[in-house]
Amino acid sequence: MSDKPIIATELLKGQGLGNQLFCYVTTRCIAMRNGCDYSILGGETLANNIHSQCGLYFMNLELGVPTRKEDFDKIYNEKEDRLFTSNSRHDIEHGAYVAGTDEVLLNMKDTVLVYGNMQAEDYFLPYREEICRWLKVKPEYDCYDYSRDDLCIIHLRCTDYMDSPELFLNKKYWLNGMKNMRKINPKMQFMIITNDVKEAQKLIPNVKAYNFDLAKDYSIIKNAKYLLLSNSSFTYFPVFTSNTVKKVIAPKYWARHNVSDGYWASEQNIYQGWMYQDRQGRLFDAEECRAELEKYKKESKLYSRLNIPMAESEKSRAYKKAAYIYKRYMAVRYWNAVKRKIRLRLAKKKWQ
Repeated sequence: MSDKPIIATELLKGQGLGNQLFCYVTTRCIAMRNGCDYSILGGETLANNIHSQCGLYFMNLELGVPTRKEDFDKIYNEKEDRLFTSNSRHDIEHGAYVAGTDEVLLNMKDTVLVYGNMQAEDYFLPYREEICRWLKVKPEYDCYDYSRDDLCIIHLRCTDYMDSPELFLNKKYWLNGMKNMRKINPKMQFMIITNDVKEAQKLIPNVKAYNFDLAKDYSIIKNAKYLLLSNSSFTYFPVFTSNTVKKVIAPKYWARHNVSDGYWASEQNIYQGWMYQDRQGRLFDAEECRAELEKYKKESKLYSRLNIPMAESEKSRAYKKAAYIYKRYMAVRYWNAVKRKIRLRLAKKKWQ
């Protein structure tokens, strides 16, 4: 163990790489900010999750002071804030995660094992130069083949989001984003990076979709000049460490883009330099989003019930609304699938 206090975190089995990198970077930056050493437990789980079993072969991450979980007498869980709404069964039972920066975590100076989301830029923004060194992609994996002024990379998260109508971004979001990118360059072309090529091609059939290996997907996003993003943590650090990116569009309200009336799930995901697109296709910068959110917090009846679970008497009506939203979403998906089949049959007959 070190003579200094140690700020540590444990990378957990099942976490996606984006979530793991947030925990890694935030822990290391908070330690640096407060004159502590750092330690990363569970390093063997890096990039070993439901999406990949290949490990983090394209980076060399230093894990700090070697420690074990039992070395820590103090465990700290990052502050959580939740709004209980009727938009989904999850948000009725568990609440939508809406937390911002945890000032206690930001100023932690004790030897402690920390758990949490840890995605607020307040935790790490002053250390961009250091983070770019820590997360440097090995030269042999650093792909610049798609870094062009007339190409926008779309990152489309499919499979694990598709059963959640409050979370999965619909076709309108992507078409509006492409329209906004064409305002920059009328000849803008598009390419999709996704975890599910088949579903991506159904959603946006006229744009080629690819699922390369983990390193290539990561570095294509890092080296892109224009990015249209999903509400996925995987894309944040490729963008943050990029030397090429010129424009980033992401969904306003992040994980509740489809259903929010003004709250963010979560406000940790409002990032400097990004543009956020609402359901009408309008763009807002981070400062505008933060100002709107502060006003919403003061005026919203929903926010006045922050962290207060629904009463049992409210849940029956809430479950009915959530079921209606889900059934409507599934009906739209089914109808779109029928229309795709009809189009394919007509096209096939045309060429016979």
